[in-house]
Amino acid sequence: MQVNRLFEIIYLLMNHGTMTAKQLAEHFEVSSRTIYRDIDTLSGAGIPIYACQGKGGGIRLLSDYVLNRSLLSEQEQNEILFALESLHATNGLQNDQTLSRIRLLFQKQNIDWIDVDFSHWSSSKKEREKFELLKVGILEHRLVSFVYFNAKGESKQRWVEPYKLYFKSGSWYLQGFCQMKKEFRLFKIFRMHQVVLLKDIFSPVDTIPPYDMGESTDTITLELLFSPQIAFRVYDEFDHGDIQKNPDGSLSVCVTYPQGSWVYGYLLSFGEHLIIQEPQEAQEILKQQAKRILQNYQRDL
Repeated sequence: MQVNRLFEIIYLLMNHGTMTAKQLAEHFEVSSRTIYRDIDTLSGAGIPIYACQGKGGGIRLLSDYVLNRSLLSEQEQNEILFALESLHATNGLQNDQTLSRIRLLFQKQNIDWIDVDFSHWSSSKKEREKFELLKVGILEHRLVSFVYFNAKGESKQRWVEPYKLYFKSGSWYLQGFCQMKKEFRLFKIFRMHQVVLLKDIFSPVDTIPPYDMGESTDTITLELLFSPQIAFRVYDEFDHGDIQKNPDGSLSVCVTYPQGSWVYGYLLSFGEHLIIQEPQEAQEILKQQAKRILQNYQRDL
């Protein structure tokens, strides 16, 4: 409690200039004697704080004092601010006043340089609220329950101890300990439905294993050829080191993915702008899927 009070005394004096011991005592609901002891503690720590007697007197800091002159370099100050602004953008700060107070102590302007929205562009308000529930579950060590749809379209109720959010290959995942499987698993957040934050508290483990997609240990290496018209997506979604620009403007990409039906659904999203050059088995799978799509539109309704 004393540390918080000492910090806030500095904040109040920088904000108001001069305050009396009585005003500070009433603010903190302590005695004036306690305030004077706090002033001695701050002064002993090297903070330039002093008390003036008589009319117009009171407790104040030396003029132009800023916290970073005593404790932090300019770079350290900016790193703290950038970290807090990032937390604020992701709703990670429990108290919005924290950032404004640190800005005041460092005498820095409010620079609105980052905004983070965890949800998809097409997400509804309910989808965005899902991230807030998961964040609270992680920070407060509370169980979450949800209905999860796996890659095969099967749905099951899960009870999970949430630990961390991951962003990988354009999608968000939750890593947590699944009480049904009795192991750490990675869950794609857009496949999680009816997310509920439970009152049950769990005791977190000291270390968590590296994340694992879990759905497939097999991989497939694809040699892809994209038309110039889809270049914007290619550069958005593939590592630039894997992209080779050809003389005709087309783009060649060699990429390795975990094996699964999702791969072909993803490749179909490029439509006529993609040709699979290798392997042949992938060509045949995509051909068959394209034929089935065409048949859906050729049926008599």
